[in-house]
Amino acid sequence: MHEIRGVWIPNRPHSQVLESRANITEAMEFLQQMGFNLVFPVVWNRGYTLFPSQVMKDYGFPTIDPFYGQQERDPLAEIIKEAHQRNIAVIPWFEYGFAASHLANGGHMLQNQPHWAAIDRQGKIVKQGGLVWLNAFAPEVQQFILKLILEVVTNYGVEGVQGCDRLPALPIAGGYDRTTSQKYRADFGKKPPQNPKNKQWVQWRAEILTDFLAQLYTRVKAVKPELIVSLSPAVYPFCLDNLLQDTKTWVERGLVDIIHPQIYRSSFAAYRREVKKIEQTFSQDALPKFAPGIALKANNQDLSREDLLECIKLNKRIKFSGQVLFHYESLCQNNDITESALFESGGYVRFASSLFKIYSNFV
Repeated sequence: MHEIRGVWIPNRPHSQVLESRANITEAMEFLQQMGFNLVFPVVWNRGYTLFPSQVMKDYGFPTIDPFYGQQERDPLAEIIKEAHQRNIAVIPWFEYGFAASHLANGGHMLQNQPHWAAIDRQGKIVKQGGLVWLNAFAPEVQQFILKLILEVVTNYGVEGVQGCDRLPALPIAGGYDRTTSQKYRADFGKKPPQNPKNKQWVQWRAEILTDFLAQLYTRVKAVKPELIVSLSPAVYPFCLDNLLQDTKTWVERGLVDIIHPQIYRSSFAAYRREVKKIEQTFSQDALPKFAPGIALKANNQDLSREDLLECIKLNKRIKFSGQVLFHYESLCQNNDITESALFESGGYVRFASSLFKIYSNFV
């Protein structure tokens, strides 16, 4: 088993990596020298793609994030080339998933397609986590997201695709739109409960997202069977109780190849508690699918070198397949800490392992 040593690469302003081809080259050089072998560059963020998208154009949306459009660049193509030259695998990260925008009015997506909005029990558009959300239960919305994902795996030489705590996901407040409510009434002979935390109502909506994931998994594998479907949900059961992400069922049904729960904790003790929950929830055979997300800065507190090292050691003992760090800029800002923890003590070797070795673990 070759260890996953991944890192997320966000969009500007949270990271400068994608701002220029030179920055991408510099970042991939740094990651190779640090022993990383997998990057998750954002490709879907704030209602924009970070690659020229015919799907977006077909729906009347901007073809690419305007910043990159003005530069006449394709950041995804650039990072694939630079990463692959350095034996680093690339799994594009559809960060926003079913979230429409960080803007209060839903941005250009809901201005263009207002009927795509997720609706709460008061008839208002769902807003959570500083984001306005699309209706993840609407077939039209699901097909749009699916088309974006298939566009990437069809047109680019990537190793897989990644969803996170927004794909597939919807805040528990959602699902009170007319169509979803009618479907629930057809199944149970009554309106959806006014309590969005009603257990039956939660599970029924979670199953819709699970069915979407099953469709996504099948369609991606039909393009190329060896493509990796990677997901980074919130921790379980928080993800189910708040975002309708039934990750236990996803793993049991084989709908995810690698799973990176966001164990963003500021101490090893807190991290260990979440790992214990994973051991108690999932079967022993499922543990190699896990490569948890570790935040180098959580709750405005830097994770210490000692705690980072202990997290990595614990992952090895549990027989997880590795870890993914959140995110690139934090890695650079804490270079001295992470280099000693990862390279000198954490078992990372100078220069990344072949991406094909990592790739072969999950195909």
